[in-house]
Amino acid sequence: MAMSLTDLLLLGNGRDLSSERGVSCTGELPEASDPTLVERAKVARAALGDRALVLGHHYQRDEVIDFADITGDSFKLAQSAAAQSSAEYIIFCGVHFMAESADILTSSKQKVILPDLAAGCSMADMATANQVEKCWQELTEVGVADRTIPVTYMNSSAAIKSFTGEHGGTICTSSNAQKTMEWAFTQGEKILFLPDQHLAGIQLSNH
Repeated sequence: MAMSLTDLLLLGNGRDLSSERGVSCTGELPEASDPTLVERAKVARAALGDRALVLGHHYQRDEVIDFADITGDSFKLAQSAAAQSSAEYIIFCGVHFMAESADILTSSKQKVILPDLAAGCSMADMATANQVEKCWQELTEVGVADRTIPVTYMNSSAAIKSFTGEHGGTICTSSNAQKTMEWAFTQGEKILFLPDQHLAGIQLSNH
């Protein structure tokens, strides 16, 4: 039986170089399944008034940003959420770790809402809390954990941020990563950088 190219490339186990060309994309959204969706959203937003604060990450589409009260990167939006203590609802149009950060910084009287609970971040998913705990256990077994300072990039889960604080580490952004690592080396001999190695590698190469 003849085998097709599709059969050979199942599950990404191969490459079709002739098909790996750039394609144009207009970026247009398909028609909404509910034609009244946008109008209903506008009515709901107006009804909530000052009770709600809508935060829109830079990566969101224009159709979402149109509803945002504040736009910015994840760090700016988390700070904005913390500064808006009068808003009962913080609607975070971003991904999971961003909403978690806002939830940590806001009061118990405020509710942080992530419109799409499935919205994740590939970088934040590079390390799970269980993996980090196992890694720390291994560092402990080889006798270097007490000389290691965890440094975690902003794009990480609340569980990993919590682990970092519990073990004397800190959280960094891309703009202060180098200074953060310099501080960490004053506290210990080694750094456990989370959730992946690349930002740390760049900073060390520039050091």
